[in-house]
Amino acid sequence: MTSQVSSPAEQADGTDETVVGAQRKPVGAKDVRRLDRVIIRFAGDSGDGMQLTGDRFTSETASFGNDLSTLPNFPAEIRAPAGTLPGVSSFQLHFADHDILTPGDAPNVLVAMNPAALKANVGDLPRGAEIIVNTDEFTRRAMQKVGYDTSPLEDGSLDGYHLHPVPLTTLTVEALKEFDLSRKEAERSKNMFALGLLSWMYHRPTEGTEKFLRSKFAKKPEIAAANIAAYRAGWNFGETTEDFAVSYEVAPAAAAFPPGTYRNISGNLALAYGLIAASRQTDLPLFLGSYPITPASDILHELSRHKNFGVRTFQAEDEIAGIGAALGAAFGGSLAVTTTSGPGVALKSETIGLAVSLELPLLVVDIQRGGPSTGLPTKTEQADLLQAMYGRNGEAPVPVVAPRTPADCFEAALEAARIAVTYRTPVFLLSDGYLANGSEPWRIPEPDELPDLAVRFAQGPNHTLDDGTEVFWPYQRDPHTLARPWAVPGTPGLEHRIGGIEKQDGTGNISYDPANHDFMVRTRQAKVDGIEVPDLDVDDPDGARTLVLGWGSTYGPITAAVRRIRKEGGRVAQAHLRHLNPFPANLGDILGRYDKVVVPEMNLGQLATLIRAKYLVDAQSYNQVNGMPFKAEQLATVLKEAIDG
Repeated sequence: MTSQVSSPAEQADGTDETVVGAQRKPVGAKDVRRLDRVIIRFAGDSGDGMQLTGDRFTSETASFGNDLSTLPNFPAEIRAPAGTLPGVSSFQLHFADHDILTPGDAPNVLVAMNPAALKANVGDLPRGAEIIVNTDEFTRRAMQKVGYDTSPLEDGSLDGYHLHPVPLTTLTVEALKEFDLSRKEAERSKNMFALGLLSWMYHRPTEGTEKFLRSKFAKKPEIAAANIAAYRAGWNFGETTEDFAVSYEVAPAAAAFPPGTYRNISGNLALAYGLIAASRQTDLPLFLGSYPITPASDILHELSRHKNFGVRTFQAEDEIAGIGAALGAAFGGSLAVTTTSGPGVALKSETIGLAVSLELPLLVVDIQRGGPSTGLPTKTEQADLLQAMYGRNGEAPVPVVAPRTPADCFEAALEAARIAVTYRTPVFLLSDGYLANGSEPWRIPEPDELPDLAVRFAQGPNHTLDDGTEVFWPYQRDPHTLARPWAVPGTPGLEHRIGGIEKQDGTGNISYDPANHDFMVRTRQAKVDGIEVPDLDVDDPDGARTLVLGWGSTYGPITAAVRRIRKEGGRVAQAHLRHLNPFPANLGDILGRYDKVVVPEMNLGQLATLIRAKYLVDAQSYNQVNGMPFKAEQLATVLKEAIDG
């Protein structure tokens, strides 16, 4: 979905999470309540289609022009036992009429498809929130399975909420009785009934979803028609039932966006597009060598669709083969990429070290997840930073880049490619599950806005011997970048040796000389240390004494928390790192200007450890490793305590 926005950008000045409502406007028998934002969570079994439901609601919200942020949350099991707490899948969407940064702290609306979904999520709801439950699933057996001794719909435990009991399954089956479907087949469309109801409730467009259903089930027109019928029945139910006396409007967020063409995009999709754009800007074929792993697999899936852009994807038999093929492609002159998550990085570490020794460009994309080992495959974490920095034998420095939002994954991919091809080095791109699966509006850039990443391959001899003979030295370096030449195999006169054994400076011959090894180790480190990265920007309008420093996906919650504090009159400065190796040149000066530095991370203090070690700053670490992103209110409380001292 794309939408046009023509009004100028404007910064939001309020908090990021609190729903502010509203004026009432009568429309016939129904009232319309205007809100500036709302947070909705769809929850049910992993087979109830909650991710699809949330994705469709998100797409229509994006096309309507709201700013939005999403948080899909699903179990690691392919199919957990139906009706159990471990099997609950949810999708949270925060949308607003202004600039927002997070999927929200607490849902205003919960759609619970069964007792397990209710029990797993009701604790996150503020008092007064609306709960829509599928009463057909609240059987005695289903409730006992999740520990309900009595029905929560009748025992008064939900009296603090606005409860809407709706027999979603029965209504869906009734709406589809004209179709030649079994009851089980008809029941599968109950998520579309729920989507239709919520679409009416929040005045979402409908044409896009109906078009999507026709396309998705193009080979099964009866199924497409049934889903559309269920969707329309849900809309009509909201319009006619007396239980829903109010619908809600959230105006488009045109003022929050610079002019341009926008679409909703997830982090993994943005990253895939960024890699394709980098391939075009370098004029190199893109090669992905990868082994499927959650949550990185979507990049492989997406890139495999774009052979028309010269993209080649190779699904290897394991992680080691994936990166080995990618490094071979880099040697052959391609923009080479390998994608994985934390456990895969461990398997790839030897070949990353080989890429450091060979000094070839290679993008290592790590979509971080909860660990260690298999850990939490579908939950987010930022715990691979030290692995990216040091997880190889010997002195093997690798640049590290981290995006901060789903849309920013596009820019981060371009930046990682710039560093790799300019400095002839492998580069880590550290995204995570929160960014990968989350989504937000993205302004599609014009081609002339993209950076020039043109690559110059070695074309001939680059060194003259004492006797006047011109030869090619594969390790003769650019004096500015310290990058060695990139010589494509098969170029006459540029034959040279590669391998993991130490090379002699310049000639590239195998060398065991201690002085040469010392020189090469220090030179490779100096090359990474000398990478040109932009200075770090600091947001400090009030002359604060406390700085909050973040990296990666903590940007949204940190910024939302900072907005809250400033709105309440507090003073706090904010800086966010994209480049983690090397750090921006002005980082030390910035840290020295503040009395306190707070570093929130979804790990046990990895960036804080690096900051303390390099700059001797007593950075205060604030950590969370529960598989979920920070909440803005949570961080605001921590920052207030730091400010108050």
